[in-house]
Amino acid sequence: MARILLHICCAPCTIYPLSILRHGEFAVHGFFYNPHIQPYTEFRKRLDVLISYAATESLPLIVRKDYDPETFFRQVAFRETNRCMYCYSLRLNAAASLAKKSRFDAFTTTLLYSKLQKHELIVSLAEEASRRFGIPFHYSDFREGWREGQEAAKSLGMYRQQYCGCVYSEMERYCPKSFDGREEDSDTAGACERGLG
Repeated sequence: MARILLHICCAPCTIYPLSILRHGEFAVHGFFYNPHIQPYTEFRKRLDVLISYAATESLPLIVRKDYDPETFFRQVAFRETNRCMYCYSLRLNAAASLAKKSRFDAFTTTLLYSKLQKHELIVSLAEEASRRFGIPFHYSDFREGWREGQEAAKSLGMYRQQYCGCVYSEMERYCPKSFDGREEDSDTAGACERGLG
């Protein structure tokens, strides 16, 4: 049976990909490496939920507890609109490197599950990491199981975060802008300006 390293962003996004990979005759090992989730309490919450879920699913889990928002901010300063490329690339390169070093047959990522992620960019960066480290990237469009995975997470009472991970995605989620760039209403605008939104 082929061994695959599954880079994991969070537990809810793991449910469907894990099922598909196991039905595809892979022996799956999880790999949590997400050093830019902010704030730290959110990072810990996502990690703790994943550890609990992995135990119930007998999913071997490799955890890197690196927490390094300072490097993230330095890398994306004045390039905030391209921050996802840096964040995806860092995590996918780490997964490919670990997969090669640990003699896995391939690697993949739960980032391919979310309908809210930049799917084509993730695929491109994963393929680049595959070439760089000489390890196959297993592509599957896990978005097909989006609803199934979300319903399973709800039925398990699993914590489901409301933003991708970095402070910029949190701001986009909770301080939405209208299409012309203005805040949507005065209450939200005031909260955002005071840092409360």
